[in-house]
Amino acid sequence: MIMTNLDDGAHGRLAKGYPRQLLSGGLPVELGSLGRLQILNISSNFLQGQVPASLHGCTNLTSLVLRKNFLIGNIPTEIGLLQKLVKLDLKSNNLTGTIPASIGNLTSFQLLDVSFNILRGGIPNTISQLVNLKYFIVSVNSFFGEFPPQLYNLTSLEEIILAYNSKVFGGSIFKEITNLKNLYFLAAFGNNLIGAIPDSIGMLSSMGMAYLNGNKLTGEIPSSFGNMSQLQRLFLFDNNLTGTIPPSLVNCKQLDILYLNNNNLSGTIEPLMEISSLLAFNVSRNSLTGFLPVGFGNLSQLVDIDLSHNKFSGEIPNAIGKCQPIERMWMQDNLLQGSIPSLEDLQALVYLNLSSNNLAGEISRYFANISSLIQLNLSFNNLEGEVPVQGVFSNLSALDIIGNTNVCGGIQELNLPKCRTQKPQKSHKKHSISLKLILPIASIAAIAVLSLILLLLYQIKYWKKRPHSTSPSMPFYQKISYDELLKATGGFSSQNIIGSGAFGTVFKGTLGSDESTIAVKVLSLQRSGATKSFLAECQALRNIRHRNLVKVINACSSSDFQGNDFKALVYQFMPNGSLEKINIAIDVASALYYLHHQCQTPVVHCNLKPQNILLDDNLTAYVGDFGLARLLPMEAISQQFSSLGVKGTIGYAAPAYGMGSQISIQGDVYSYGILLLEIFTERKPTDELFKENMNLHHFVKIGLPERVMEILEKSSLRLESQRLEEAGPSNLRSKQTECLVSILELGVACSAESPQDRRSMEQVYRELRMIKEKFIKAGLNEIN
Repeated sequence: MIMTNLDDGAHGRLAKGYPRQLLSGGLPVELGSLGRLQILNISSNFLQGQVPASLHGCTNLTSLVLRKNFLIGNIPTEIGLLQKLVKLDLKSNNLTGTIPASIGNLTSFQLLDVSFNILRGGIPNTISQLVNLKYFIVSVNSFFGEFPPQLYNLTSLEEIILAYNSKVFGGSIFKEITNLKNLYFLAAFGNNLIGAIPDSIGMLSSMGMAYLNGNKLTGEIPSSFGNMSQLQRLFLFDNNLTGTIPPSLVNCKQLDILYLNNNNLSGTIEPLMEISSLLAFNVSRNSLTGFLPVGFGNLSQLVDIDLSHNKFSGEIPNAIGKCQPIERMWMQDNLLQGSIPSLEDLQALVYLNLSSNNLAGEISRYFANISSLIQLNLSFNNLEGEVPVQGVFSNLSALDIIGNTNVCGGIQELNLPKCRTQKPQKSHKKHSISLKLILPIASIAAIAVLSLILLLLYQIKYWKKRPHSTSPSMPFYQKISYDELLKATGGFSSQNIIGSGAFGTVFKGTLGSDESTIAVKVLSLQRSGATKSFLAECQALRNIRHRNLVKVINACSSSDFQGNDFKALVYQFMPNGSLEKINIAIDVASALYYLHHQCQTPVVHCNLKPQNILLDDNLTAYVGDFGLARLLPMEAISQQFSSLGVKGTIGYAAPAYGMGSQISIQGDVYSYGILLLEIFTERKPTDELFKENMNLHHFVKIGLPERVMEILEKSSLRLESQRLEEAGPSNLRSKQTECLVSILELGVACSAESPQDRRSMEQVYRELRMIKEKFIKAGLNEIN
């Protein structure tokens, strides 16, 4: 808690006075007696209650920073009495009500940040009196009405951030915005802004970053954007813009990121080929046409390009091979044809998607020599010939070539036909073989063919009696017995135990003539609910197939030698054991995305935790243990649930499960969020640090974003950050921190207490893929 006998001493400030301690409780009204206090910064703590109105007694206060706490209630009207206040930062609390009109009395005011609260209403007219205001940040609230016209006269404004205001902050944004000659940063994305962007926007000569994406803007992209000589980033995606890409953008000599995707743009991308400063541009999901320009060679700094889902035609130009820094290239779903050019010089390439085009010819072996390439999608083209087996071609999860009917070879898991070796034809002069030699050979061949046919008929009859394999690489052992499993596991030896759970123990073993390594989960039937767990897992796994789900080879329901019931599941063995530090977040998200959104009947895992995440030799993650799984929808699920006492695992189970709530996919999302936080912080949810009101979710939440390295104090990622601090460039450190914050914020969002506040696994999967791309772009190829 905060002490109330604070000394109003010579320094006159209480700024981060408790840097390593987490303060709780409310702000005492006695703070108002500190008349000489100038700076009050108590951010990122557990402060609760309301902002005391008594703070108006701090008449010398210039900076009030209470961000990242749990404050509630209204912003007190008395704030307007702090005549010397320059900075008010109340970001990331639970404040309600409106911005008080009295704020207009703060004539020295320069920064207002009330983002990430629950504020409502319109922006008060008195805001127009803040002639010195430079930073106006009100994003992620529930403000409504049109873009605040009161801001148009505040010519000192440098940043306006009003993104994501419940989709009701609308109207036109451009009526008189050209008055803001000093405006450098405009972020109005995710609102309900309408209308066309006028040519007069080019008068904002100081504009460096414009984020207008996610609105309902119409009309053409004005050519006057070319007048913004300092423009670095232009985000206009997810609108209803039409017309062509203006050639005048070539005048934006500092433009490095341009996102125009998800609009109705037409024409070509020729104008972009002269913007040599571009690092990334995205024009996907438009109606762009024409050949891809040879001018790609001018974009020598290009790292990320997305041309997907358009109508580009012709061949992929060889000039793309000159973009040596490029890491991600998306060209899927176009009308491209011809062969794939040599991309051997693109040694930084990480992701390449050329799927759903009309590309032909053989698959270049040069791809195998690009060591950085981790995802190659060539599916649904007209490619032919042998698929290599080295490099990216050796990893099934990194390669997609489905839909190319004339390819062969490759690794065994691709299940492609073997390539036929062409033998040179014999000369006609050597065809004079004696009839005496031909007849015996023909007779032997006929007998061999007849024998082969009989053998095939027998095999077909035999295999029809056998159950189908659940894995192309593992045999399905018919009618497996207790005796076989006993031998396979060395008599269920304790030396072969590789894991245990609520309803059973997992043993390592070998089975079959090929001595395939297996994992055998033996159910502890004496425990209540074990039999239902066995049936639930069998039911859940009956029809689901995904590369990140552990494959079940067989099941045994029999009796042991004492006549006791015996039930076991036989799994494909994953030799690398349970999750500890490795980044498997995307693989797990992919599996849950499949279970929740791609199965005919959604499957809820109900027991996601590190012990149920297994790794194979390629460090690919698999989700296992469906003993608590449920299919949705189910009738009377709450009664079945409570009778089993199924609550998942302490620390990972959603809070609502402990109160008897019905099972839902959002429960899995919660568990995934905790798992994600554990992976990166390397703190378990049951860590001794977490007592009383503190848990892993809150521990991370209150530390973001400023104290991300404190959150990672126990993590190996902190050591990586220290190495970057010592040797790496500052921009690399900042990008790494940005990516880590994004991941931790995603974990916090997934583990929100209210199910309605959590993401879907589809959103999680897509966000993680984007974050991982940023990691790679920052030069962090291994994020653990």
